[in-house]
Amino acid sequence: MTKRQKNSNPAAHQSGMTLVELLVALAIGSFLMVGAVQIYSQSRQAFVINDSIARVQETAQFAMDTLEADLRMASNYGMHSRGPAIEGRALVGDANPLALPAPGGCGADWALDLNRPVEGDNNAYGLPCGPLGGAQPNSDTITTRRATVAPVALQGGRLQIQSTRIQGTLFADGVMPTGFSAADSETHDLLVSSYYVAASSNLIPGVPTLRRQTLVPGPAIVDQEVAPGVENIQLQLGVDVDEDNTVDRYINPGDPIMDPTDAAFIPGIRVMTARIWLVVRGVTPETGIQDNVNYQPGDMNLGAYNDQFRRMQVSKTILLRNSRS
Repeated sequence: MTKRQKNSNPAAHQSGMTLVELLVALAIGSFLMVGAVQIYSQSRQAFVINDSIARVQETAQFAMDTLEADLRMASNYGMHSRGPAIEGRALVGDANPLALPAPGGCGADWALDLNRPVEGDNNAYGLPCGPLGGAQPNSDTITTRRATVAPVALQGGRLQIQSTRIQGTLFADGVMPTGFSAADSETHDLLVSSYYVAASSNLIPGVPTLRRQTLVPGPAIVDQEVAPGVENIQLQLGVDVDEDNTVDRYINPGDPIMDPTDAAFIPGIRVMTARIWLVVRGVTPETGIQDNVNYQPGDMNLGAYNDQFRRMQVSKTILLRNSRS
């Protein structure tokens, strides 16, 4: 084999990377790695923020939908919507004229005051049955009264309404009331709920929550947790004072013109709409958040919380379907 033939192998002339080339490659790789880490970190931060916003929005939506379901159907008492036509309703000076078995704690008129399908307490918890978890200060209480939309079977131990298109009566023994028949009347369960904000949730201690005292078979009252994270609720009622089926003014719950025992009471007043405000917050503080927004739901100025919780304020005006004459 000749010398020329020995040196004709290309591999014999190859060489590795120089130190400069290696350093350049490492620099480029490091730059790309830093960029990838930054992109991941920003994507992760955006996901956390969007997830936090979505959770607060979901809480607000669920709480508002729950309130709206009761408010929209308030004053539905079966086949008609006239509380004064229901025998056994609470009267001034007689909270339980038929001596029905009333749920304890909140008083008989809490369940039986069908003349007032929507009422409440302004910036306070005024029910005689105590709030579970302590009531949140400066928050309203909302009470709704209605019947189930669909007819139900007779059931003893539950407050029910037997109604025709012109009259009705309350009963709780599971027996068709005298003067009514299955052919021309319907049976509906009475539904009563009082919504309030508790200072601490049973599910997530330390977090304010929307709760409700609600009527159940027995009859009895159960305090149910509805939506942890609701921090404040405000209510204003759109009322018709001249019986023309239009809203004449908005009032706060507990206004004397709604109280039949007050000299300012307006006979024939009816609630046509309800305005609801909710202030909802996240259940855990977030790094980088400083909530210095001034919150003013309804007639309440809550000011700024100046903490690290994400919040939002939502509102809605709800038409009461059964309020028109």
